[in-house]
Amino acid sequence: MKFYKRHIAQVINRQNRRKSTLIVTGPRQVGKSTILKKTLGDVKYVTLDDPILRMQALEDTKAFLAENKPPIIVDEIQKAPSIFDYIKMEVDVSETPGQYYLSGSHSFDLMKGVTESLAGRAGIIKMLGLSLREINEVQHAEAFVPTDTHFSKLEAQAPDFHYNTIVEIIHKGSYPELYKTESDLKDWRDYYSSYLQSYLEKDVKDLINAENMSAFLKFIQGTAALSGEQLNIQLLGEICGKNANTVKRWLSILEMSGHIYLLQSYHSNQNKRLIKTPKLYFLDTGLVCYLGGWNTPQQLTSGARWGHIFETYVVSEILKTYYNDGIVNPKLFYYRDKDKREIDMIIEEGDTLFPIEIKVTTAPDKGMVASFEVVEKQIKKSFSKGALICMYDKTISFGDKCYVINPNLV
Repeated sequence: MKFYKRHIAQVINRQNRRKSTLIVTGPRQVGKSTILKKTLGDVKYVTLDDPILRMQALEDTKAFLAENKPPIIVDEIQKAPSIFDYIKMEVDVSETPGQYYLSGSHSFDLMKGVTESLAGRAGIIKMLGLSLREINEVQHAEAFVPTDTHFSKLEAQAPDFHYNTIVEIIHKGSYPELYKTESDLKDWRDYYSSYLQSYLEKDVKDLINAENMSAFLKFIQGTAALSGEQLNIQLLGEICGKNANTVKRWLSILEMSGHIYLLQSYHSNQNKRLIKTPKLYFLDTGLVCYLGGWNTPQQLTSGARWGHIFETYVVSEILKTYYNDGIVNPKLFYYRDKDKREIDMIIEEGDTLFPIEIKVTTAPDKGMVASFEVVEKQIKKSFSKGALICMYDKTISFGDKCYVINPNLV
């Protein structure tokens, strides 16, 4: 059984030297407890999925912590929110680094506890599924920025690019369980069927009324179908039969459980013609394919949504590089104005903007990045050389405008 080295381990080790408490949050089954156990070695592990331990943590929190002294890993910590106040008292007495390691699959309750009790005391780490770098066993673990230095490091470590390999990975998704052993498409369907049921029963059931479960499932399918597009509250409401307020609340559930990402629009006070609506991305393309009924890689690439799914994949991969470098709120945006000029992503580094265009094409041309120069004049900020990320197998450059790269170099 294969174990992939996770880049997030560097962040755990780094923050562990100065924080008394670490919070690791992300979707269920992305490997949160596994990475904590492997990184921390012999530290005791308990999970509040255990009903007896959960009852003790809820009813006699002081006794629970007395029996489970630090250093300790507590998984599914959001199931006993009262524990945060007691941990605060403990770490206030002793500010020794590396006492409590807390993880959970629904960050709304978890982060509420952090905000109210552990603000400034806890290191926050966001985790997603396996990145392509991790699957390719690349050691380079810095956040993605399209520069010569970044590409040279990745080119020295990444395997040769193969179109079909990337397609298969996009279809399979990023959950570690799918990569531990050889699996086929039946295993894939079984996994996502079980995952979806587990998510609905363990993460969603207590957040929405039971009679809303079928509507919520339609809502999830709707968000997956719209991945890579501007958020459309009205359309999602029509899909699931709910009003705008319910749709917004359900979006926050998906967002806080790490299943979707809302890429905000870039705007400045100087330009009033910019679209302010965020773009919606599902963060695991395997789950998108399962929800959309694309049961094989061939169905995916021949479908009308293939370009949107590829864009979804690249955005999630870029986001993983930031989370895996300890940056939980990266400055990532997209650009679109009322004249429909658009850039798929803008990375902001200090006073510099890096434009990113994402196309599923295998034949890139300069017209695909024509908006870079036009938008630069509109924004009137310093634009650096950007990137066109596509399925072309070579790394080339369109002058000083952009690099052309494939997903292996993200």
